[in-house]
Amino acid sequence: MANLKEIRTRIGSVRSTMQVTGAMKMVSAAKLKKAQNDVAKVRPFEQKLSQLMGFLGSSVAGAEQNYPAYRVSDKGKILIVAIASDKGLAGAFNANIVKEVERLLSNDFAADRAQGNVEVLAVGKQVSKGLRTRHVDVPYTEQEGFYDSLTAQTVYEVADGIRSRFEGKEYRRVVVLYNMFVNAAVQNVSMVQLLPLQVTPPEEGDKTFFRDFIIEPSKEEVLADLIPQAIRTRLLSVVRESLASEHGARMTSMHKATDNAGELLGELQLQYNKARQSAITNELIEIVSGASALNG
Repeated sequence: MANLKEIRTRIGSVRSTMQVTGAMKMVSAAKLKKAQNDVAKVRPFEQKLSQLMGFLGSSVAGAEQNYPAYRVSDKGKILIVAIASDKGLAGAFNANIVKEVERLLSNDFAADRAQGNVEVLAVGKQVSKGLRTRHVDVPYTEQEGFYDSLTAQTVYEVADGIRSRFEGKEYRRVVVLYNMFVNAAVQNVSMVQLLPLQVTPPEEGDKTFFRDFIIEPSKEEVLADLIPQAIRTRLLSVVRESLASEHGARMTSMHKATDNAGELLGELQLQYNKARQSAITNELIEIVSGASALNG
């Protein structure tokens, strides 16, 4: 059995860990509330804007030929934008993204990978770290300092850079991997296509909604102006979803860590009490034995 000093040291260490994990849980809970509000603001706007872009793309003649963002081609590379975080201690939040990147490279994009036509843009240091650890043999770059001063403008700059390279025919397809926020305990790894934009005629339920639009000066000019904003908004939406998922995952992870530390602390305290009781009993036995020896 460990001596009393060793057990006291472990108890102190576990208590310190509980304080840290408890504080991280509260910080993540506060950040999660703001992130949820951000998701609630941008999600419906992005969904309606995507519907509008599909409608305009389907109603403008030759959209796929006249607007580079709608261009469908078999030439160029595939870009995987993998969004995770700069920090760890969030359960499987980052690892799930890295695993999905590996799955895409091994299955969906295996043929393009063999020809060197797949690249990865890592948004968050944990993605590039995970790719290096797993020795993923594809070209990838890291969006450095992305989360250091994150604003909508930061996201817009990344989106504009991707769109410029797509329109320059460097890429033929751009997909985004991220954790979609469901609730604090559930985050689902999802993939959306950022480019090319898809031409999708409105469904039956949406036809009434679009029928009442009066578009001026023309559908073509409105579509040209909306394309950059639609790409920016979609990337902003997934970034905010990812941030909310990160805070939810970290809050849940730190909650579990705090609970586990509490259980361990209880076990150590019981072990300490037993050891202390055993030491006192041994001392009493030694005193009684010594006194008996003197009297004898």
